[in-house]
Amino acid sequence: MLRCFSCGGNRQLKDIDDGMVVRSSNSSGSEHGSRRRLFTGRGNENGSQKGNVARSFTFRELSTATRNFRESNLIGEGGFGRVFKGRLDSGQIVAIKQLNLNGFQGNQEFIVEVLMLSLLHHPNLVNLIGYCTDGDQRLLVYEYMQMGSLEDHLFDIEPDKEPLDWSTRIKIAVGAARGLEYLHCKANPPVIYRDLKSANILLDENFYPKLSDFGLAKLGPVGDNTHVSTRVVGTFGYCAPEYAMSGKLTLKSDIYSFGVLLLELITGRKAIDLSRKAGEQNLIVWSRPFLNNPKNFVRLADPRLQGSFHVRALYQAIAITAMCLRETANLRPLIGDIVVALEYLASQSNKKSNRGLPRSPPSPSPSPSPSPLKHGNDSLSRDRDFRGFSSI
Repeated sequence: MLRCFSCGGNRQLKDIDDGMVVRSSNSSGSEHGSRRRLFTGRGNENGSQKGNVARSFTFRELSTATRNFRESNLIGEGGFGRVFKGRLDSGQIVAIKQLNLNGFQGNQEFIVEVLMLSLLHHPNLVNLIGYCTDGDQRLLVYEYMQMGSLEDHLFDIEPDKEPLDWSTRIKIAVGAARGLEYLHCKANPPVIYRDLKSANILLDENFYPKLSDFGLAKLGPVGDNTHVSTRVVGTFGYCAPEYAMSGKLTLKSDIYSFGVLLLELITGRKAIDLSRKAGEQNLIVWSRPFLNNPKNFVRLADPRLQGSFHVRALYQAIAITAMCLRETANLRPLIGDIVVALEYLASQSNKKSNRGLPRSPPSPSPSPSPSPLKHGNDSLSRDRDFRGFSSI
C-alpha cells in the first residue's frame, strides 16, 4: 500500500491504477502528509532519493498566473482538458494543465501522474512543479517547454517553416530513449510508460526532449511475474498488438510504441492519419512492405529532408525501428540496447551529410559485423565497440 499526498479532505481514494492504492493522510504538520516511498534504491539518475516535491497551489494562485485562464495564454488542448502558459508569483514561467473532469483523463490518472512525477526525476522527464485540488478543480503545473511537442514540429507544418533536420530527429530519439530507459531500468520497481507518442514528447528551446503525461503509467511486473494484466488504454496506432489483444502489459509494450515513434521521425508521417488515402492511413500497415525489404528502406525517408542525411544512418535507424516493431514481444530489444545504438547513430549523424537518395541500398561489407542490438534477454555493454553497426 502506498500512502501519499492529500487530495483534499479526509476521503479515501481506492484502487488507483488497478493495483496501486492511495489514501489521503490524516496526520497534521505536513502539507503532503506521510509518504511511504514507492521507488527504492535508484530514485533518480544519481541514485539519490531526494527530488523536487510537488507544491500544492490554490486555484486562485493559478487563476492569477494565467490571468483568469485567458484565451491568449492557451497553448494546447486535448481530451484531458486545456494547457495554459502562466507566470507564478516567483516570476517562473510554467505550463498549467486544467483537467476536464468529463474528459478522457480522470481523477485516477491525475493522482497517478502526481505520484509518478513526484517520485521520478530524470533530465528526460518533464518536471512537475505542483498541483491544485481545490474543490472539484484538478490542475497540474509543469515546467514550461518553449517549443511545445514533437508533434507540433513533425506533422502538418507550415510551408514556410523548416522541417526538423535529421540530426535533430535523432537527438530527440536519443533523449526519449534515455527517459524510457530510466523508467524501465533505474526506477525500482520498473515503470511502464504506456502512452509514448509524439504528442507527449515536449521540447525546450534547444529541442531537448522530455517525456510528459504520466497519467497512464503503470508499475511493471516484479519477481517471477512476466506481465501485468490491466485494462487496455493508450493511443490507437501506438499500442503493442499483444497488449491490445490480451491486456497483458510488459516493458516490451513500450518498446513497440517507441518503434512507432521512430517510424514517425523517419517518415514524417502520423501513426494514424485519416486524411491519407486508404492503405496509407495506418503508418504500421503502410510501412510493413518497406520494413521487410532493405532495398525499399530509402522509400521510408521523409521527403521533406530532401536527402540531407547519411544514407547509411537512415538504414541503421530503420533497422532499429524494425526490431522494435517485431510482432513477437520477446524478440524486441531492451531499451538499454536501443539507447546505445541510437547514441552511436547520433555520433555518426554529426558528420557531414550525404545529399541525394541512392537507387539501391549500400553494398554490405564482405564480412558484416552483427547489429549492436540483440533481442530477448541478451544485453549489451556500453563499452562495446559499435563500429560493426555501420555494416547495417
